[in-house]
Amino acid sequence: MTEKYSAKIVSLNEDKIGTAAHGSATFEIENNVMKIHISMKDTPKNTQHWEHFHGFPDGKEAQIATKAQDVNGDGFVDLPETEAVSGTTMVPFDAAPHDMNVPNDTYPVSDINGSFEYEKIVPLDKLRAKFKEVFGTDDLELDKRVIYVHGVPADLKLPNTIAGAIGKYDQHVTLPIAVGKIVKD
Repeated sequence: MTEKYSAKIVSLNEDKIGTAAHGSATFEIENNVMKIHISMKDTPKNTQHWEHFHGFPDGKEAQIATKAQDVNGDGFVDLPETEAVSGTTMVPFDAAPHDMNVPNDTYPVSDINGSFEYEKIVPLDKLRAKFKEVFGTDDLELDKRVIYVHGVPADLKLPNTIAGAIGKYDQHVTLPIAVGKIVKD
């Protein structure tokens, strides 16, 4: 039996980044694999876009961030500001989601029109084992998660109040540009 999940992805920070990123995601689980498909449009063009599902390790239901999460009033919702409603970064949608190695350079890059497609078939046993190692459970609980797409061009002027740098990756890489609630179909 196939389990199916989807998310309608809507823009976040669009008034500050100059484009309203949007798209969709689907997740199909069958025969110990998860097929992931993410389609995005109107993202900042020619830019690498980190994308992940976020959630709470205790199983609390995650919600999408809105402008209400801009607690410091700088006009941007940055990565740390999403955590109160969306939880923590969990699984990356990069070259190897089952490795759960979030900071890396294997995420999709948008084309000259600001579009990209991401497709990956993930071995579920490996993903669940790594998820259990990190979060103490192997239950992905996709319908309690949200998906985020991040990334703006390095030359976009951001206020110094934006937080979210991870290692060598600055706030341009981690700034959320779109978000969607994952639901069971």
